[in-house]
Parts: sequence; C-alpha cells; structure tokens
Amino acid sequence: MSQYKAALIGTGRIASTIDDEVEGTDTLMPMSHMGSYLACSEVDVVGAADPHPQQRDSFSKRYGFPHMFEDYRDMIEKTRPDIVSICTSAKPRADIVLNIAAMDAGVKAIYAEKPISISLDEADRMVEACDKAGIVLAVNCSRRWDPWYTKARQLIDNGIIGDIMHVTVNQFGHLSHNSHMLNLARYLAGGDGRVSWVFGEMDDDEIAKTDDDLGGVSYLAFESGVRGIVRMQSWLFNESEIHGTDGKIRALNDGQEWELWRRSDDPRRATVVRHLFPLPQRIDSPNVRAIRDILHCTETGDQPLSSGEDGRHDLEVAVALRESHRQGGKRIDLPFPDRSQKINSYEVLLGDEPRAIARARDRKGK
Repeated sequence: MSQYKAALIGTGRIASTIDDEVEGTDTLMPMSHMGSYLACSEVDVVGAADPHPQQRDSFSKRYGFPHMFEDYRDMIEKTRPDIVSICTSAKPRADIVLNIAAMDAGVKAIYAEKPISISLDEADRMVEACDKAGIVLAVNCSRRWDPWYTKARQLIDNGIIGDIMHVTVNQFGHLSHNSHMLNLARYLAGGDGRVSWVFGEMDDDEIAKTDDDLGGVSYLAFESGVRGIVRMQSWLFNESEIHGTDGKIRALNDGQEWELWRRSDDPRRATVVRHLFPLPQRIDSPNVRAIRDILHCTETGDQPLSSGEDGRHDLEVAVALRESHRQGGKRIDLPFPDRSQKINSYEVLLGDEPRAIARARDRKGK
C-alpha cells in the first residue's frame, strides 16, 4: 500500500504531455507531474481535476485513469490527498493555493508550478496561508532538484572552489515565466541566496512600462556579498558559471556537460587545472526528486529546495529588476515596498484556453 496520496489540478502539458516533447532528448524522464508520481512507489494518485472536458478525457485515456473531477475542491474533499500538484497557468494559482489552505482537508503539501503568482501581494498571502495551515509549499523551479545542479551545489557548500565570488546564468526566457533562471542564480550563489539589491536592463522599453513579462539583463547583489548576472534574452547557449576564490564550475548545454576547475598545488602545472566533475550517485529526474523532497519535508518540517518563500523572492527580484529599468537603471533595494506590483507571466499572455486545445482545434481547421 502506498504511503501517500497525491492529486493534480490541471491535466495539460506540464501535468502530462510534456514527456512526449522531451522523449529522445537529454532531459531526464519523467518530467510531467503525473509521470513523476507514477515513478514514486510510495505515492498513489487518487484524483485529477480540470475544468476543460477535452483535457480531462485526454488525461483519463492516456493513463487509464478514471478518477477525474471538474472541480478541484470537490476532488480534494472526496479524496483527501496528502500532496496536491497545481499544474495550471499562473493566473488562477494564487486562488487555488489560498482555497486549499482554507479547506482543512488534510493536505500536507502543495507542489505548484512556477512562477508562484502574478503579484507580490498574492505571493505574500500564499506563503502566509500555507504557513498558518501547516502546509509545505514548493514551487517547481526544477533545477534545484536536478541531480547535476545539486551535485554542483554540494561542491560549492563543501568549499571545493573556495568562497563564491560571482555567478552568471545565460538562457532564453522571461523574468517571470522563466523564473527558473533567477532561482538558479540564487541557488548557485550559495547560502540562502537572498538578494539585497539589483540593477535591471530590460529588452523593451514599452513592454517594461506595462505589467507584461519580458526578458533582459539582471545584475544581482546578494546579501552574502556574491554578485551575479542573469541574462534572459534570445541567447544561443544555455550556460551557467560559478567563480570562487580557488576555482570555478561551469555548466554547458543547460547542465548536460560540466567542468570543474581548481587551483593546482603542483608548481609544475598551470595555476588552474581542469578536474573530473564527480558523477551523481543516483539519477532520478528532477520532478521525481522534487516529490520525494516535498514528502520528506512533510515528515520533518524542513523547507523544500525550492520553497514558497523562494518563489516569492524570485518574483520580488523580477519586479525590482523591471522597476530598475523603468527608473533608468537606478539601483533598487529589496525588500520591494509596493506589494501590488505584478508581472503577467508569458503563459498568461497566451490566453486562458489551454494550448493543447487550441492546437487541436487548429489541426482540425487545416
């Protein structure tokens, strides 16, 4: 008998079909929430909810799964899951989290997709409500659970490259929708990754005046003294680099290749030499590792590697970066005072209709 019960809210791409997209690539499988739960023998999925009948039918047929619901509140009341995945777009996410936290239905953990919310006020209320209800809140910035990135973080914590000085992250994306990148820079900077102040240069002056998502160049000043640059633009290479006083770690091809450079003690060799990057000893996909981390947190009271507080701080940093651009490159200190500020995540700008349904309709039209 499984030890935990899980349920999903939203049965579209990240809940299910993204595994079809990444199959045959270097991405560790499974990537979907449902596929990851099925890979965890300690978890039994007891329900899935989606207001769109097409998505419910597709999900049910794909997994031979009969426990489908239109209303997630009805599902939670009837199945009383321990962990709930929220696989919707960012627009309804805050209301769903707040409703679950108020239900007193035995939910121990919420595993929400990123970004945590649209506005800082929503994020504040989500974190506070889950804390009050004793619910573990995790946000799926999946690189924190990737076995390669977590190995790099272990090396950093163990002082293999000395004291961290500077972090760079380069990848295509948007401030909010691709909050992975700000979150990753904070993770690789070591410690708690809290940002003290920022400079931001966004890609588009007109978009930066609105609440809509966009990319740009971010300069991060961490409370620890570490400095970072995150470049989210039309970038060909997805790379990260961590510089320390005694060496550096470099991730190429979004973590598919790794380099470890350390100071040499041999006077006959170059000052810095390349070393073998140690292999992770267990290779589970990031989402499987995330689920097991979240379940561990429900038992111990620990915080997940990418917590609700992390998700809130990621959004706060993103809002501050855009404000820096709005004010002509002015330094913006954190915490950001105006909690009404928001960013309409890129996925929200695509509309309320699930992309899978829109694509299916377009194929029929052709």
